[in-house]
Amino acid sequence: MKKVIATTAAPGAIGPYSQAIDTGTFVYASGQIPINPATGEIPEGITAQTEQALANVKAILAEAGLTMANVVKTTVFMADMDHFAAMNEVYGKAFEAPYPARSAVAVKTLPKNVLVEVEVIAMR
Repeated sequence: MKKVIATTAAPGAIGPYSQAIDTGTFVYASGQIPINPATGEIPEGITAQTEQALANVKAILAEAGLTMANVVKTTVFMADMDHFAAMNEVYGKAFEAPYPARSAVAVKTLPKNVLVEVEVIAMR
């Protein structure tokens, strides 16, 4: 079974992909960049951008009937690894122990030239 998860509480897909796919056991959420779904604006700075990207993740999980506590794996993409400490501070407030497994990598550029993108895998 493969079910598409879509919500207007997070930015719509800007390409041929789904916000998330629910397999029944796992929900695979596409990477979320820090676009405010209500205004289409991107906040300034890594702290605000990480907060918005995680808010978008939470909205998609909520549409699937899940919370951040269901997340088992995250991948954080950053435009600059010098932003790691500030991103990590915000990230740490979004999750509780036991924390999900995580990869954090720097990439050359991200869509719309944002500073951070976060994707998650959650389990029912």
